[in-house]
Amino acid sequence: MKKTIGTYWTLFASTFQLSAFTFGGGYVIVPLMRKQFVEKLKWIDEPEMLDLTAIAQSAPGPIAVNASILVGYHVAGVAGALVTMLGTVLPPLIIISVISAFYTAFRQNAAVNLVMGGMMAGVAAVICDVVMTMSASVARLRRVLPLAILAGAFAAVRYFRVNILVIILVCGCLGAWDQHRRGKERET
Repeated sequence: MKKTIGTYWTLFASTFQLSAFTFGGGYVIVPLMRKQFVEKLKWIDEPEMLDLTAIAQSAPGPIAVNASILVGYHVAGVAGALVTMLGTVLPPLIIISVISAFYTAFRQNAAVNLVMGGMMAGVAAVICDVVMTMSASVARLRRVLPLAILAGAFAAVRYFRVNILVIILVCGCLGAWDQHRRGKERET
């Protein structure tokens, strides 16, 4: 892809808009990034977006920022990563700065409390959508190991209360082993 000013502007504008109008954290912004960069702009394909999301989730820091950095880097290198990072962190910085200036007025406002309660319900619905969409994407790969990892990670967290760090490390090792194994199969 040819990197022009328009490319960088699109990266910035897309991440700025997604970050400004998305409430609920990284798990909410990821499907919207997928829709923007995979479906609309076609700059990234579906398996790459899944990989970028997995890396963003396992890296320290907010998933939305990690995902935007990875998308920006994938599309336009280091400059793209910087542009998307800026586009992602500016809206919350501006919003939080405004809210903190009026914190006491917002804290006691019943309408604001009702809106926040409604937004929590919406966030829960979007997170459910993310889980179903990403699970369907993994299922479309038609490979047993990713589905087994998905089910095993869910069961380990939900039923056995395994620490998420252990889950991430085990899944990372299994994924690396699978990639190595598949690479060897392609060579032969």
